[in-house]
Amino acid sequence: MRMAVGENEVQVGAQGRIVIPAGLRKALKLKPGDRLVARAVGESLVLERRETVEKRLRDRFRHISGDVRLAEELIAERRAEAAREDRER
Repeated sequence: MRMAVGENEVQVGAQGRIVIPAGLRKALKLKPGDRLVARAVGESLVLERRETVEKRLRDRFRHISGDVRLAEELIAERRAEAAREDRER
């Protein structure tokens, strides 16, 4: 198996720990204490800076007005759905 330039093989150690190779840490400007978010994408493990994830979420929901309360809307939708189900019984 041949790896593309910039790819590094890492080994999963005790308690599931991995070490990000020095070259990648330098290229990505990662420092001790930086927080990363881990998620699975298919069979891949993706690590992203927390700030990157927060920015993506802000951008995704930017079109929603600041006075909208999504949790309250979700609760109202669920209650309406439960009421419909009760009426159908």
